[in-house]
Amino acid sequence: MNKVVWFEIPFDESERAQKFYKDVFGWNISPFTDMNYYAAITTEDTNPQTMEPKEPGAINGGLMKRDDTGKHPIVLVEVSSIDEHLKKIEQNGGKTVMSKVIIGDIGLYARVEDTEGNVVGLWETVR
Repeated sequence: MNKVVWFEIPFDESERAQKFYKDVFGWNISPFTDMNYYAAITTEDTNPQTMEPKEPGAINGGLMKRDDTGKHPIVLVEVSSIDEHLKKIEQNGGKTVMSKVIIGDIGLYARVEDTEGNVVGLWETVR
């Protein structure tokens, strides 16, 4: 089974969203590279290189600028091959809404829409 490994919460105003999640949940929010994106670290025991929590069952995520493919919160599912899963998704009635992009030297990312109109992220870790 493929696991949910990350979440993304869209914002309209970054400072307001950062303050909300810090104050309400105590998350550590920090800028992620030079993109208008912020890592949301939900557990103290996190690998600083991969941002993966060491605590079983925990996931971290990010705050992102709201756009046409990210109007609502998104979960990211880790897959062994984004290309293979994009084909599977289309064969099963879904569609690609954001093509595969490279995220630094840590992974590949794409967004798809399922048969119910929900947007889901696909994540492939580069090892």
